[in-house]
Amino acid sequence: MAATERFDIDISPERAWLATLAAAVVAFAAGAVALPRLVWDRFLWHYFWGPVFADAQGARCAVMTDAGPELVFQESACDAARAAGDIVAEPGYTLVSEAGYAITLIFFLIGVLYLLRYLEVGERLDLFFALTPFMFFGGALRVVEDANNAALEAGIETFLSYPLNTLIISPIIYFTVFAVTLAALVVGVVLDRRGTVERYHRFVFAVGTVALLVTAGFLFWFVPTQVAPSPRTPGVGVYPLMTLVTLGLSVVLSLAIYLGAERYAPVVNEGTGLAGLVVIFGHAVDGVANVLSADWLDYIGVPVEYGSKHPINRIIVDVTQGVQPDWLSAAIGTSWPFLVVKLVAATAVVYVFDRRIFEESPRYAVLLLVAILAVGLGPGSRDMLRATFGI
Repeated sequence: MAATERFDIDISPERAWLATLAAAVVAFAAGAVALPRLVWDRFLWHYFWGPVFADAQGARCAVMTDAGPELVFQESACDAARAAGDIVAEPGYTLVSEAGYAITLIFFLIGVLYLLRYLEVGERLDLFFALTPFMFFGGALRVVEDANNAALEAGIETFLSYPLNTLIISPIIYFTVFAVTLAALVVGVVLDRRGTVERYHRFVFAVGTVALLVTAGFLFWFVPTQVAPSPRTPGVGVYPLMTLVTLGLSVVLSLAIYLGAERYAPVVNEGTGLAGLVVIFGHAVDGVANVLSADWLDYIGVPVEYGSKHPINRIIVDVTQGVQPDWLSAAIGTSWPFLVVKLVAATAVVYVFDRRIFEESPRYAVLLLVAILAVGLGPGSRDMLRATFGI
């Protein structure tokens, strides 16, 4: 009997991740070419690129036609296209797109974990605190696009046009901020090992802080001097009370939860320490900004109305409207349960991160905490700053 040879293929997790990424790209590209109507029009364009395409050009929606995507600037025309069975993409999120982004986030978190292992960093919470300014930076950068759109609608000369402005539109902005953050981290590690800087995480924190200050400074110049003077941008201005109330309430709520846990249930904060306080604060900012934007803007002097783009938030509001008495809704609004859900969920997450997780998988724990903070503080700071400028 002929001898057989056995081949053992040892593929590292890093190579497996890269192979999976390449396979996914090839699969979607091949599907878009072979079945363009199904894969591209009805899936990739409809749920992912179409909303960005419409948002980047200030349209109410975009409709996929036989000649290609068509921008629509009237809501009635969008409704008519939906009624006709056309493929309509509008700015914002759907349950399908949010699920897709969640899967993508998890996949890239795994890739970043492998990178941290390669760089031999990220085992301590120093990295978590160093990356916190980038969450605010991401939110502020998204408001830059909001301001750019406001200028576009008012006929004012914009500083960034399509397709470059897609880089700062959700969800692509997350990849943009990720690239900036990754570059800061890699450069910081290199400078640290060369002895140019004392600690890499301090360099990363400094880069994030500078990026945030530059972006916020641009907003405080561009919005009141370029956008607000136009008669076609009513309500646009500077309303600092929105930021003060949002941050103030968020600090009070997060401190109350953290200190309450320290006194009555110290096991909640045992694993994360002050990092847990930051996580709760980040999600408090998201919850408070949403509640204020939905129900309380008149009371803090912001003459603009906003609606949520997130399906989960809309579902919570719809359920509240259905079960809460009208007189109570008139008194306290219908979005407050979203804040409760955010605070409860953030506290539960902090509780899950016990000492054992940090001892067994410190890099994974730190990275996951960063991601959890980002999905709260990023959109929360954007909602806060957007209402602060009335755009």
